[in-house]
Amino acid sequence: MPEWIIERGIGEIRHALVEDGRIVEARILPEHIVPAGTVLAARLKGVGRNAVAVADGQEYLLPRGAPGVTEGARLNLEVTREALSGAEPWKRPLARMTDEVPRPAPPLEGRELLFPAQEDELDASGWSDLLDEARGGLIAFPGGELHISVTPAMTLIDVDGHWPQSELMIAGAGAAAKTIRRHGVGGSIGIDLPTVGGKAARQAAAAAVDAVLPQPFERTAVNGFGFLQIVRPRNHASMFELAADRASFEARSLLRRAGNEIGSVRLAAHPLVVRVLDANPAWIEQLSRQVGGAVTLRADPALPMSGGHAERT
Repeated sequence: MPEWIIERGIGEIRHALVEDGRIVEARILPEHIVPAGTVLAARLKGVGRNAVAVADGQEYLLPRGAPGVTEGARLNLEVTREALSGAEPWKRPLARMTDEVPRPAPPLEGRELLFPAQEDELDASGWSDLLDEARGGLIAFPGGELHISVTPAMTLIDVDGHWPQSELMIAGAGAAAKTIRRHGVGGSIGIDLPTVGGKAARQAAAAAVDAVLPQPFERTAVNGFGFLQIVRPRNHASMFELAADRASFEARSLLRRAGNEIGSVRLAAHPLVVRVLDANPAWIEQLSRQVGGAVTLRADPALPMSGGHAERT
């Protein structure tokens, strides 16, 4: 049976749905992001089409407006889309007016993991591989490869490979659907499949998506050029979007890897990653308590962004 596991790390909470020992769905909630479903007390800043409310210093766009509420008045709002801190940090989070009293978002039900632990259950399920996929946007499947590109308009998935075109179209559609779920991709999604003349292969490719991707979502048919569009709810950033905020993504990942150390350590990392760590002293203090020793930083421009590591001191 699929099971959600939850790991509360430094700077983020990690969630993974594991089935048969493999992560089939995942998300990361960075600590500074207000999760979707949270109800906040706010003040209305703008009205009409530009309705904006401010809560705890954060602006929230209200697509449905705030009927009956005058500018400057207080109201409660529910967060419907989290701030997209990755590829689109300029996009304000979305919310709707509500009569509910302020409260935290309902927690995701799952089994809480201890960290650090003698057995790294999350990594045994493929967490490191998942992060590599998010970093590179390249995902192999039998017969081909997916190339994922995050744009302001949509997430694009290009299917390429060496199998016959009809077989590649069907296999690629299924692989793309698995990737969409695995990395929590929402909003508008375009899948560029090989061009195939016959309707049967195009229908089979669409059916492969339907068989893998859980509802709710809407999709088009596969057109004659092999393009299929999907629209899914989008209440948080995908793993690809989070990885686009590369320095922060790698800083939190390094803190997780260093969490298994014992005693004083020095974190060696790319200067941009070190800058993020320097700007978050609470993270360093938390890691120090976790490893039971002092934690220092060393910037090394020769290291790739994902090449940070802990050194014993």
